[in-house]
Amino acid sequence: MSNVNIEIDERSGFCFGVVTAIRKAETELAAKGNLYCLGDIVHNSNEVERLESIGLKTITHDDLRRLKGVTVLLRAHGEPPSTYTIAERNGIEIIDATCPVVLALQKRIKEAYNSSDAQIVIYGQTGHAEVNGLVGQTDGTAIVVEGEDDLDKIDFTRPIALYSQTTKSVEGFNDLAAEISRRLAPGVKLSTYDTICRQVAGRVEHLRGFAAAHEVIIFVAGAKSSNGRILYNHCREVNESTHIVADCSELDASWFDGAASIGICGATSTPRRLMEQVRDTVAEMLS
Repeated sequence: MSNVNIEIDERSGFCFGVVTAIRKAETELAAKGNLYCLGDIVHNSNEVERLESIGLKTITHDDLRRLKGVTVLLRAHGEPPSTYTIAERNGIEIIDATCPVVLALQKRIKEAYNSSDAQIVIYGQTGHAEVNGLVGQTDGTAIVVEGEDDLDKIDFTRPIALYSQTTKSVEGFNDLAAEISRRLAPGVKLSTYDTICRQVAGRVEHLRGFAAAHEVIIFVAGAKSSNGRILYNHCREVNESTHIVADCSELDASWFDGAASIGICGATSTPRRLMEQVRDTVAEMLS
């Protein structure tokens, strides 16, 4: 089986925001040996465990309210204004690793909320860290919709401003905007703002090509990764022999029977080293 081609997608793996957050954490840990992080620094348990092994402590918002005088890293997903208020009250030093794309979107939504009477609607995953941060810019009034089933939350007789979680699909956003437009009462205005990160969205077409170019695809992503699920589904659409795994322990040798070309790719929260471990394990299975 030595003639089997196993290729890692060069464009898969950490996005800019995640890379920056992890570097900030590693720098602080190297200097002080310990650091708190509000929520998982990245939606990949393997990477979280690696950082925890060198001193990172993952905390909840309840923990934050109890802590005093410590240093806390805010991950790339961003936080609502209330988090900064709690930190200031408790004398907590913040290392802000909010992704610049998310930060710009937070500012945009906050300005719209303060200057317009339009309903703020966010296309995103309910409860997702980034979405919580966006909703927080509107004092909790923004309406979160995951798909058409949630559209009954909207008042179609009032103006609507539609935004998107940065890691959602462009196609999904456009479909939702079209359906909202169809339901609007006569004369009511819909303003749409495609706020999807192009570093993430730009991977879709590339990944679909990568998936089509191999007989078997192994998509590596953490169970909590929203972006991972979206990209995995795109791979599955063009290649039914696509399998998603969190790590090497979930690989099944039977997937590779008779395959001459195997592709390995991942989410924006998937570390490169994890994809390399999967590649090496697949090679061992075929040897």
